[in-house]
Amino acid sequence: MLAATRELMLERASEEFTLQDVSERGAVSIGSIYLRFESKDNLIHAVIAEALTDIGSSEAAMLEEVAAASKTLADFVPLYVERYSQLLADHAPMLRLVMQRASFDPAVSGPGKATAAQTAKASVEAMLRYREEMPAADPAAKAMAAYHIIFATMARHLSLGSTAESADQAAFGALRVELAEMVLAYLATSR
Repeated sequence: MLAATRELMLERASEEFTLQDVSERGAVSIGSIYLRFESKDNLIHAVIAEALTDIGSSEAAMLEEVAAASKTLADFVPLYVERYSQLLADHAPMLRLVMQRASFDPAVSGPGKATAAQTAKASVEAMLRYREEMPAADPAAKAMAAYHIIFATMARHLSLGSTAESADQAAFGALRVELAEMVLAYLATSR
């Protein structure tokens, strides 16, 4: 049921499907769906919860890999920007749906905000492993600002939260390189 619903959501880039569609796609009866889920909304909530868990696990694994491969801040930032932006790109279709739903559904916005906060916290902690290379009075504040700059730039580029535009793949690589250089320069300054 969950896999069929997720497939339909991603395939249609919306929630424009019926439980009959889920039944046919998942080869399960409507009765079986209602036995586990009170409504289509509850089924969608379960799919989104599963997707947020998957994305959170992917982010944690990515951070571990990047930190293990980085001896300095200059190693970490470009690799982090590259891998994090790719992770967002890989999950962009589902993230768009989650963000659209979160705009009106507290059952999605709450867990979505919690997942985003955890990602921000873990990313800042990873950057702070190189705090001796950040001469600012408050390296944590700088690392948090750097994370938000990275996320906001990539989210805008990938059209997360909207469906009106699509990401320009040709510009994606160049944007990542320039963004990494800007963030590294920002983190390495004392102001």
